[in-house]
Amino acid sequence: MEHLSHRGLPRLSWIDTLYSNYYNTDGYDGDATDDHKCQDGSEAMPYIDESPTMSPQLSARSQDSGDAISPSPHDLLGTGVDAEKGLEMRKMVLSGVLASEEIYINQLEALLLPMKPLKATATTSQPVLTNQQIETIFYKIQDIFEIHKEFYDSLLPIIQQWDNKATVGHLFQKLASQLGIYKAFVDNYKVAVETAEKCSQANAHFGIFYNPIDRVTRSTLVLHDLLKHTPTDHPDYPLLQDAFRISQNFLSSINEEIDPRRTAVTTPKGEARQLVKDGFLVELSEGSRKLRHVFLFTDLLLCAKMKKTAVGKHQQYDCKWYIPLADLTFQTLDDSDSSPHVHTLPEHEIEEMKNKISCIKSEIQKEKKACKGQSRLDRLKKKMFEQESWLLLHSPTIPFRIHNKHGKSYLFLLSSDYERSEWREAIQKLQKKDLQACVLTSVELQVLTGSCFKLRTVHNIPVTSNKDDDESPGLYGFLHVIVHSAKGFKESANLYCTLEVDSFGYFVSKAKTRVFRDTTEPQWNEEFEIELEGSQCLRILCYEKCYDKSKLNKDDNEIVDKIMGKGQVQLDPQVVQSKNWHMDVIEMNGIKVEFSMKFTSRDLSLKRTPSKKQSGVFGVKISVVTKRERSKVPYIVRQCIEEVEKRGIEEVGIYRISGVATDIQALKTAFDTNTKDILVMLSDMDINAIAGTLKLYFRELPEPLLTDRLYPAFMEGIALSDPAAKENCMMHLLRSLPEPNIITFLFILEHLKRVAEKEPINKMSLHNLATVFGPTLLRPSEVESKAHVSLASDIWSHDVMAQVQVLLYYLQHPPISITELKRNTLYFSTDV
Repeated sequence: MEHLSHRGLPRLSWIDTLYSNYYNTDGYDGDATDDHKCQDGSEAMPYIDESPTMSPQLSARSQDSGDAISPSPHDLLGTGVDAEKGLEMRKMVLSGVLASEEIYINQLEALLLPMKPLKATATTSQPVLTNQQIETIFYKIQDIFEIHKEFYDSLLPIIQQWDNKATVGHLFQKLASQLGIYKAFVDNYKVAVETAEKCSQANAHFGIFYNPIDRVTRSTLVLHDLLKHTPTDHPDYPLLQDAFRISQNFLSSINEEIDPRRTAVTTPKGEARQLVKDGFLVELSEGSRKLRHVFLFTDLLLCAKMKKTAVGKHQQYDCKWYIPLADLTFQTLDDSDSSPHVHTLPEHEIEEMKNKISCIKSEIQKEKKACKGQSRLDRLKKKMFEQESWLLLHSPTIPFRIHNKHGKSYLFLLSSDYERSEWREAIQKLQKKDLQACVLTSVELQVLTGSCFKLRTVHNIPVTSNKDDDESPGLYGFLHVIVHSAKGFKESANLYCTLEVDSFGYFVSKAKTRVFRDTTEPQWNEEFEIELEGSQCLRILCYEKCYDKSKLNKDDNEIVDKIMGKGQVQLDPQVVQSKNWHMDVIEMNGIKVEFSMKFTSRDLSLKRTPSKKQSGVFGVKISVVTKRERSKVPYIVRQCIEEVEKRGIEEVGIYRISGVATDIQALKTAFDTNTKDILVMLSDMDINAIAGTLKLYFRELPEPLLTDRLYPAFMEGIALSDPAAKENCMMHLLRSLPEPNIITFLFILEHLKRVAEKEPINKMSLHNLATVFGPTLLRPSEVESKAHVSLASDIWSHDVMAQVQVLLYYLQHPPISITELKRNTLYFSTDV
């Protein structure tokens, strides 16, 4: 046999391909390979060195070597993934397993072929190997062959006569129970390598060895895929879960036994240092924001940045700093005065960047359809990545402060209290163990930082530019959520929930229930309408309200209320897009929150249906209402605005935060029936419900306030480049509106300007308010909307951005007097 050059482990060339081809056999290109790809397309499963060790992905998901790893809840069927499709995928996974097992058995058989002639020569005068050497090198390979042959023979008839109810878990369970054979191989590993190397040096005709631990690693990934596509109520599920746990624990147990070089990344107590959690965070460093990749290991927190590398070179990390968990503390509220000030950009700059990104998305879609060439498409994608990265860097505002007890402090900025809680809880859980402080040598730090690239579980910056073309673009429109109730609290408390959805790569808080006081079973039953911008996930956070003002943090972005539980659900379009409500329960730290949701596309939600009851105000022409009331501005508009200015003008997120839908409906009914108690209702009602009622009134007008007829002209006017021409056009268009419309519009403008004056307190800028009201007050007619169809997946289409810009133009304009407008009518034609 030909002698082969090797690094640490000599192998036959035809054996080398055996393990790398595990997922590339005919009939299966499994999930595991797709899940573990690096940015450069290489497989994200390299080891710290080339010894047969545990897959970093598997190691990284376990906090303790004894913990079983299960696929995350959203991976499992029954939480949104279609069961029938999942069972088909299950068959595909098993077919792939069968195909690769056949290759594996053939290769093992071929590997065993030389054993017989080698044994035969052992008794001759010129032996290639002695019997002892043969036993050492081929130790347990025959047993491994027999195990896999039996597994293959049992699996084959099940696949050939496939039935969705068929069970295979017992086969995997038996396979996992025989992993002791592999352990025996590992225990013999060092001696086998030394023997093989001696034989290679002594005999140019010899060079054979093989690595079965790769097989266990791959098999464990297959079990992960099977669990992912097996319904939790399927009889196979607990058996597969048990096999998965056994396999993972086996890999964890041998993770450090294989190569003494791995001791460079162990803890001071000699335990395996494992990656528990990693992700991209924004660090405020020396007054500027920096994107970092943060790695939480079992005994330390490491903050790194990606090195700039030449094309074709593997990416690597630079360690910026690390803190042993034994030395890490969290900042108390009393320390907040000495913290650096968190500079935040005006909200309108964030919104403008979103608009730019959406424009580029539209251009990319058009370019793909045109198929003109790749160069322009690549330029657009690069530009979008840059702008999304900017957004990711500048949007987070929630501080996450950590300290080294020796004096050094670090500040991260997060977009969601959910992430901050996750990081804090993960660190505190590890700190409950008997940790020892450590100082890494430069070599140890270099090895650990080098391993980050291999061990990381989050590979790409979370921007949509990094998504594959076939990935879901998310949902655009409105998600209706009813938060019903919660159970599982051990003591009475003042409780409320917040709702978050992902938007442009980060999460945004969208709604908040009222506080339910002194209870263990809050019954909120509150409905919210949440606008989605390519969202794929809904989060629910449950808090205990803090009424102790002495504990309030001076930092506006610091939430001091205690998180009691948190959880999230995937927004599966097939589930939420049905007309019926979809009820669900989310479990969070022993607490169960019951909620319902349904989704409405933007077009459907803004479709205007005239009211059949002309006696009401909702869905009735504004001219009819003002004539009936003998008023210049509808009573509902005047009363809602008066109440907002009286007690809601300093409310954070006024007009942006959703009101409770049932309260809004109650107010709608009251205004429609002209209830005498309307003023009492308004004074008692939550201010966000009143703001929501005002928005609903304008949204349900038979035609928008700025009219269908003038819509095209408004779109043309706002696009004019010359300031003087734009001014003449925009003022002329206002004059062209019917009198009730123009008076009501100017009334709203002055109100929104007063709201924006309180921006330092309510966080609502003119741009924010224009974003909320623009698409409601200004919208194309149904006929024009059908003729000019925007990209269905892009809520921030050119039309919507233009609608926002029109309202923003008038909001930024000096006060407009109705008298002045009428006086100037003489100088302009009223034809549009």
